[in-house]
Amino acid sequence: MRTAIVYQSIHHGNTKKLVDAIAQGHDVDLIDAGAQKQADLGQYDLIGFASGIYGWRFHRNVLEFARNNLPQGKRVFFLCTYGGRANTKSIAAVAREKSAVVAGEFGCRGYDTFGPFKLIGGIAKGRPSQADLENARRFFQGLCR
Repeated sequence: MRTAIVYQSIHHGNTKKLVDAIAQGHDVDLIDAGAQKQADLGQYDLIGFASGIYGWRFHRNVLEFARNNLPQGKRVFFLCTYGGRANTKSIAAVAREKSAVVAGEFGCRGYDTFGPFKLIGGIAKGRPSQADLENARRFFQGLCR
């Protein structure tokens, strides 16, 4: 199964840790939405979108990439890291616009020093943990069956 994961990982590399863990040992093409604005996603059977949660939304680069590049009717999944809580509504709305089939979503806490959290040294230190990364790999393996 040909798979791509479009991601944006900014502050602490939390999301990049997830996509790297999934890609390890699998044939997955990683696309950095901040560095690459266009790609032919028509060749993929499964497309993931991964981001930290910024103001209760996926990063704008991932949302814009999906709006501009996701073909109609593709099978997709979502990955997110968060300090507060998971929220895939923004990317799910783009997927609906493209009549995509959502195969699943996975989220876990990630180290967060945004705003007032910086004053206390951040929250969710040490996350994503090795257990989180293993859970992400299991989630992905479940999609590939």
